[in-house]
Amino acid sequence: MSHPRADLSKEVSNFVSSVVVAGGSGMRFGTRKQFALLGGRPVLEHTLETVLAVSDEVIVVVPDDAVASIREALSTGKDRSDGHATVVAGGATRAASVRAGLAAVEAEASVVLVHDAARPLATTALFERVIDSVTQGAAAAIPVVPVTDSIRHVDGRVVDRTSLRAVQTPQGFRAEVLRSAHASGADATDDATLVGDLGYDVATVDGEPENRKLTVPSDLTFAEAIVSERAKEPRVTNS
Repeated sequence: MSHPRADLSKEVSNFVSSVVVAGGSGMRFGTRKQFALLGGRPVLEHTLETVLAVSDEVIVVVPDDAVASIREALSTGKDRSDGHATVVAGGATRAASVRAGLAAVEAEASVVLVHDAARPLATTALFERVIDSVTQGAAAAIPVVPVTDSIRHVDGRVVDRTSLRAVQTPQGFRAEVLRSAHASGADATDDATLVGDLGYDVATVDGEPENRKLTVPSDLTFAEAIVSERAKEPRVTNS
């Protein structure tokens, strides 16, 4: 089924909606990593603290059996985050979970960000780079970082890593572009792939080396060190 291409010449408003994907089972991690403690607080809480600071609305997608408890935590302020987030149940795949979150996004949203809850170290500056790229005309924008490891193909060939980049979240999109990309119900490991499959160019912005996804328990040790260091940094206040 084909869909009309979005008019990218149209002015983009500043209404930003963020879909935080926290519906994973955590099989490789050993537990649901989005609820693991990081610096004495749940990973999801760290993520939401940043996302709420840059968004007009936030949709949190969690496992079906966690919806009630997360809604209660948010409504009672247990997450210690400012602002409000809507909690919805996710699907069987990441793409299905994003679609569940997208269905709850306000119609007036012009920019939609999709961010993995398991990336709690992304900064507001990174979010703003992605948002700026979309509001300045890109159909989609993703943060990338250089690949530092040597890469070898399974057939033995060594891949030139200078032309490779690792993709992170948050990924940002024109709202109508992301809706079109998900209309077919297709599956993909990230949303930019679905958007690219429609023929749209995907812009890149500088990612952050510290913005690692928590995948295995040792990643949590890395994140603990970063959170501890950041806690020592002086807070900037407006006089």
